[in-house]
Amino acid sequence: QVQLVESGGGLVQAGGSLRLSCAASGSIFRINTMGWYRQAPGKQREMVGTMTSGGTTNYLDSVKGRFAISRDNAKNTVYLQMSSLKPEDTAFYYCNYISYYRGTTLSWGQGTQVTVSS
Repeated sequence: QVQLVESGGGLVQAGGSLRLSCAASGSIFRINTMGWYRQAPGKQREMVGTMTSGGTTNYLDSVKGRFAISRDNAKNTVYLQMSSLKPEDTAFYYCNYISYYRGTTLSWGQGTQVTVSS
C-alpha cells in the first residue's frame, strides 16, 4: 500500500502560478512513476504530467511549456509547477503512483482543487 497526500491547490487568477506537491509513504518501490491527473466537472480524468523515477516525463499537450513536473526521490515527493494558468485548467488535481514490483501497485491521492478565475 502506498499513501499519497497532496497540497498546494487553491484559487488563482488567469496568468498566475501554483505549485502542487504530493508526498508518498508506505511500501514504495524505488522504480515507479508518479504524476498528476485532473478531472473537471462533467469531464473524464486526464493525465496532466508524469515522471518516472529515472526522470522521463510525459505531458498533456495543452500544458506543455506551462507546467513542469519534478520529483525528489529521496523524499518520495512529486511536484507540479503550473504557470500561465488558464480558466480551462480549473479542475480537481490528483496525484498518482504506479509501480510493477511483485505485481501492480496503483495509488491515488485524495485530490486538490485548482480554480483559475478569468
